[in-house]
Amino acid sequence: MTETERIPDETSGSGVSRRGATAAMSAMAAAAAAGPLVAGTGTAQAAERPFRADPRQGGGGRPNVLIILGDDLGWADLGCYGSPAIRTPHLDGLARQGVRFTDAYSAAAVCSPTRFGLYTGRYPGRLRGGLEEPIARPDELHGIPPGHPTLASLLKGAGYATAMFGKWHCGFLPWYSPLKSGWDTFFGNLSGAVDYYSKITSEGRDLYEGEVPTESLGYYTDTIADRAAAYVRKARGGRPWLLNLNFTAPHWPWEAPGDRAVSEEITARVKAGDARALWHDDGGSLDTYRRMVEAMDAGVGRVLRALRETGQERDTLVLFSSDNGGERWSHQWPLTGAKAGLNEGGIRVPNILRWPARIRSRQVSDVPVITQDWTATILDATGVRPAASHPLDGHSLAGHLLHGERPPAHDLFWRTRTSRALRRGRWKYLRVSASSPGALYDLAADPREQANLARRRPEILASLSTRWEEIDKELLPYS
Repeated sequence: MTETERIPDETSGSGVSRRGATAAMSAMAAAAAAGPLVAGTGTAQAAERPFRADPRQGGGGRPNVLIILGDDLGWADLGCYGSPAIRTPHLDGLARQGVRFTDAYSAAAVCSPTRFGLYTGRYPGRLRGGLEEPIARPDELHGIPPGHPTLASLLKGAGYATAMFGKWHCGFLPWYSPLKSGWDTFFGNLSGAVDYYSKITSEGRDLYEGEVPTESLGYYTDTIADRAAAYVRKARGGRPWLLNLNFTAPHWPWEAPGDRAVSEEITARVKAGDARALWHDDGGSLDTYRRMVEAMDAGVGRVLRALRETGQERDTLVLFSSDNGGERWSHQWPLTGAKAGLNEGGIRVPNILRWPARIRSRQVSDVPVITQDWTATILDATGVRPAASHPLDGHSLAGHLLHGERPPAHDLFWRTRTSRALRRGRWKYLRVSASSPGALYDLAADPREQANLARRRPEILASLSTRWEEIDKELLPYS
C-alpha cells in the first residue's frame, strides 16, 4: 500500500510526491521521477498532472452547482487520498475527471462554523452563531440570520433554483432554517447528528420537509442521496440550480447500512435520557466506518449518474469536501490531530473539483484553499456579485482555475475558544492553548507538525502571529 501527498515547493508552488507510510523520505525521489500518482486502494490509477488552466475550454451558459459535504471525513479516508481499506470508486472517479486538492482546509475544526463559512463566504466569527463549536440546541441567538446574504440567496436572486438535502446545522426553527436563508427546497435535519434510521436526537425526531416535521425510517445516507438524484433528474432543462447535498456520514453514531439493531439500541437509550447515546462512545469499528464511507460514496455515485444520464454533467460544477477533519476511525496519515483541534488532521480535508466544460481532467493542485474561498469562487464562476454590505473573506480561485492567473496569495486563519492557527504559503503558526507558546511549522517539509521552528525562524513566527491578531480583532469575541 502507498500513500501520496503533494508537497508544495516554496518558490515555484509546484509539487513532488511523498509516498509510503514507513519509507516516505527514501521514496520521494523515485515517486517524483515517476510522476505524481493518485493514491489508490490496491489498484493502479492514471497519473495526475500538476494543475494547469486551459483558457481555450469554455462552457455555454452559467453552470449548475453541486456541493457535496461529508461529515467528519478524514483527509485520507478516500481511495484517491490514500485510504488503505476504504473503497470509494465514485469519488476517486470524480477526482480523475477534475482536480484533486492536497492542501485544502475547512473553515473550522467542527461542523457549524465551517457551514457558516461556506454559506456566507465569511469568517465564522463574524456571526454570533459561528462562535458555537458547534450549535448544540435550539435558541434565538445562534444561527445564520435570515437577512444575511448567503450563497443560496445570492444565486437565487440571480435566477438559480436552490435546494438542500441533508444536514443544515446553522440554527433551529422557528428562528432559522435553509428556507429562511435562500434555499427553495429542503429535506433534512437541523441538528448536528441524528440516528441513521430513526432520525432521533436528544431534542426528539429531527427530520423536516421544508419546515414541516416528517418521518423517514430508511438509511439516511441513502435517503438524501436518492432525493438529490431525483432533484437533478427533475431539474433537467430548467433554470440553472444550486444543490447542497450534506451527508451526516461518516459522523457518529456508528451505523452502516443494515445496522438496524444498533439503531434500535441507540434510539432506546436516547429516549431513556442517555445524553451520550448518539456519541456512541462504546460502539463502532474500522469495518463499520468503512461501510459508512462506502455507502456515502455509492450515494454520490447515484447523483453523478443522474447528472450524466440527463446530459447535465458537462455544465455542472461539482465540489466535494468535508466540514472538518476526521475523528475516531479516520485514516489521517501523515497528518496529526483530529476534529476539534487545529493541527492539520483537524482542518485539512479532501477536496475535489470537477467542471468538464471548463477544467481539464486528471489534475492535482497543492494551492492552499479554505472553505470561504469556494464561496467566492462559485459566485465568480456564475457571474454573481457578492453583497456589498457583507464583503467576502474568501478569495476567488476562478481566475486561476479558468484563466491561468496566479492563485490568490492570502493567509488562512482559524481559531477556537482555546487555540489559534494561521497558514501563509508553506508556513503555519499554531498555538494549541492560551498557556502554550506559539509553534511554527514548515508544512512543505513537515506535514506532521513535529519540528517546531519557532526558535530558528522567530521573524516568521512574529509576522504570522501579528497577522492572526489583526484578523482576530475584526471578529466577534468569544463570550
